[in-house]
Amino acid sequence: MTEKTQKQLGKTLWAIADQLRGAMNADDFRDYMLAFLFLRYLSDNYESAVQKELGKDYPKANDDGREVPLAKWYAANKKDVADFEKQMRRKVHYVVKPEHLWASVANMARRQDNELLKTLQDGFKYIETESFQSTFQGLFSEINLGSEKLGKTYADRNAKLCTIIQKIAEGLADFSTDADTLGDAYEYLIGQFAAGSGKKAGEFYTPQRISDILSAIVTLDSQEPKTGKKKRLESLFDFACGSGSLLLNIRHRMGPHGIGKIFGQEKNITTYNLARMNMLLHGVKDTEFEIYHGDTLTNDWDILRELNPAKMPKFDAVVANPPFSYRWEPTEAVGDDVRFKNYGLAPKSAADFAFLLHGFNYLKDEGVMAIILPHGVLFRGGAEERIRTKLLKDGSIDTVIGLPANLFYSTGIPVCILVLKKCKKPDDVLFINAAEHFDEGKRQNQLTDEHIGKIIETYQHRKEEPRYSRRVGMKEIEANDFNLNISRYVSTAQQEDEIDLAATHRELVKIQESIQKATARHNEFLKELGLPPLPMTDPAPGN
Repeated sequence: MTEKTQKQLGKTLWAIADQLRGAMNADDFRDYMLAFLFLRYLSDNYESAVQKELGKDYPKANDDGREVPLAKWYAANKKDVADFEKQMRRKVHYVVKPEHLWASVANMARRQDNELLKTLQDGFKYIETESFQSTFQGLFSEINLGSEKLGKTYADRNAKLCTIIQKIAEGLADFSTDADTLGDAYEYLIGQFAAGSGKKAGEFYTPQRISDILSAIVTLDSQEPKTGKKKRLESLFDFACGSGSLLLNIRHRMGPHGIGKIFGQEKNITTYNLARMNMLLHGVKDTEFEIYHGDTLTNDWDILRELNPAKMPKFDAVVANPPFSYRWEPTEAVGDDVRFKNYGLAPKSAADFAFLLHGFNYLKDEGVMAIILPHGVLFRGGAEERIRTKLLKDGSIDTVIGLPANLFYSTGIPVCILVLKKCKKPDDVLFINAAEHFDEGKRQNQLTDEHIGKIIETYQHRKEEPRYSRRVGMKEIEANDFNLNISRYVSTAQQEDEIDLAATHRELVKIQESIQKATARHNEFLKELGLPPLPMTDPAPGN
């Protein structure tokens, strides 16, 4: 399927969502829409695997389409069902009962079947509790099919679900629905819902163009970026992963076999479930990723709390778009936390550096970290100044990239990307001031391929360019009290042309002489007409 067709599928599904949600909150409808798209993916993937497994024994579909082929096989082979499902769990890691398959559910929706709602509830529960080999507990926990937002009565809710599913089925009918296509449609819808969510969008979505920058940075060789992209990342970590779009962007850049394992963490349970669905929809096997539901700042993920340095997990690449200037309440004990004790605690009013230090703690010595933060981290004083100074003296800050304002759905402020390394080679800091390089949009400003390419090429080759980028030594940064305000080092102000005062004076003298001549000639005409003359200006000094 072409990129154009993929976008058309996304737009088709978005039009359905826009039409059907009515007065329902966009975030609530998003969860229903994406869950049904996910069910479609699981069903298609499972049925394809079943066809391969059963071969010639796979039944033909009825002409009326009322019964899915797998249901016919189950009815004819009741004694073999348990062994068959055991085999399918080994092969595809999950099982979907025939009555829970998308085709069955869509048939019920077309018939306006009164049992649709109950069937969906049973299906979601089965997938959560019994289907996956690695047990995707709570995957649909935030999908409340009994909510009054769908309707006041069971009949109303059932009718609403029938309409939604029927429309989605009709919208998908004209398109190929392989894993990549459905995954792209899922991403498109997340982006569209984010655009309509305003500030709440920051909880779950990093705009794709900004993800492209971070992805390119962390996939280049960390010590010698100019040598190009790494062949493989053994591990990738996003500790504020939202819907997982940034992780998937990096996976897309590295290829399906270019990353050993993906790790993510997300505090919001709805967004955490979106991320897990998003991974599977893009063909990431459940053995190839691990998303944890928990609080990054309190560090409640057991695998990250390992005290033995030899066993503590470390990652080749760490990325994040954490909430900006998040208020937190660190306890005294947190001050002794291995993540912070060498740097100090970020202030309660802004946890930006707490997030940064969390990720940096789990970075491999030869790894690279890229994090999106508000500009305040570059120049604010107090505890943040002390942390910033320590990072700079240790040689950990490699690059500071200033981005344009109004790129995010959640905020209009300009943001920066900090690139950090534990063993960086250059003894300077590269500053890239891309704040004025964008296309203006109606709601958000946009970064084009050209803008992104310029940032990446500048980072990769550590290029210097007037009014855009500069390598700054530590002596100059220290002379500026370790203030990293980008405009101190790379000003975008246009230099005024130097004025030649002597030449300007000569030009003014010529002009005045011309005025004198013109006035004298004009006065001759006035004299002939008997009219009073115009006053003559004094000759220029020195004449």
